[in-house]
Amino acid sequence: MKRWWLIAGAAVLIPATAQAMTVEEFLVKARALKAKGPLALFSSDLGPVRAEIKSVATSYRADLRADHAAGRAPHSCPPPEGSDAAKIKPADFLAELEKIPPHQRSMSMKTAFYLIMKRRWPCPG
Repeated sequence: MKRWWLIAGAAVLIPATAQAMTVEEFLVKARALKAKGPLALFSSDLGPVRAEIKSVATSYRADLRADHAAGRAPHSCPPPEGSDAAKIKPADFLAELEKIPPHQRSMSMKTAFYLIMKRRWPCPG
């Protein structure tokens, strides 16, 4: 018995894997959310923006752990995960993204995030 209808149904119910955003795409969405003020909570762009940040931050921390486990020098040296010092305010993060020249905003958010972390928390020596 063919079960194509199960696959088709699952495709409808399971959201597609999000495509990585470029810095420009992220900034467009973030600016639009900011302009909406409190109504941004009801925007369809809020979920993808939050998911993108969570994805790149998770990847970043995993890469740091992998470097540590392999004995490699870390990319950057942030404060311990979960500490107040490790948190970046959304406005500060957006300001960091805005520093990226417009002609370089086609880079992925992951690349930009790593650059920001390296600039914000360089390793000593």
